[in-house]
Amino acid sequence: MRSLIYIERLFNRIGDALGWLSSMLFILLVANVVYDVVMRYAFNDVSIAFQEMEWHLFSAVFLLGVPYAIKAGGHVRVDVFYERLSFKAQAIIDLLGTFIFLLPFCLLVGWYGIDFARESYELGEISGDPGGLHYRWIIKAMIPLSFFLMALSGVGLILHSLNKIINPHLVHANFNQPK
Repeated sequence: MRSLIYIERLFNRIGDALGWLSSMLFILLVANVVYDVVMRYAFNDVSIAFQEMEWHLFSAVFLLGVPYAIKAGGHVRVDVFYERLSFKAQAIIDLLGTFIFLLPFCLLVGWYGIDFARESYELGEISGDPGGLHYRWIIKAMIPLSFFLMALSGVGLILHSLNKIINPHLVHANFNQPK
């Protein structure tokens, strides 16, 4: 059953890469905001494109950061009760929550989000503001991509939970080890 641990690590690497990408996009977001503020207040120059880029980057940071949060255990749950449960009970709750709530929701939003992004692409949707960003479909395509990546992180969580049940001694030994 060590193969489950190796498969889980593969999914975790994907989650870690998304976390890294999200953090790099956050740095770009901060630089964009600083530039926008300096240009606005020091030079009285406003750029609609830079303002729109702020919410595009914020959206990408959030949408790509959530799959990492799922992988890292930073997702929402009632930790007051969860932390007091046994390792096995935590795994069962994670399994049930992932199968009943996370996967169906992520796959549903991802599936319907494809048409949302496709329609934007086919219409050639651009910003409604003069000087705004073109290719609005790119940020809209982040929605289904993100939800499919969340589902992928959910599969990693399922594997982690199974490993906690099947291989508790291996998971305890490797739980905080670098992957």
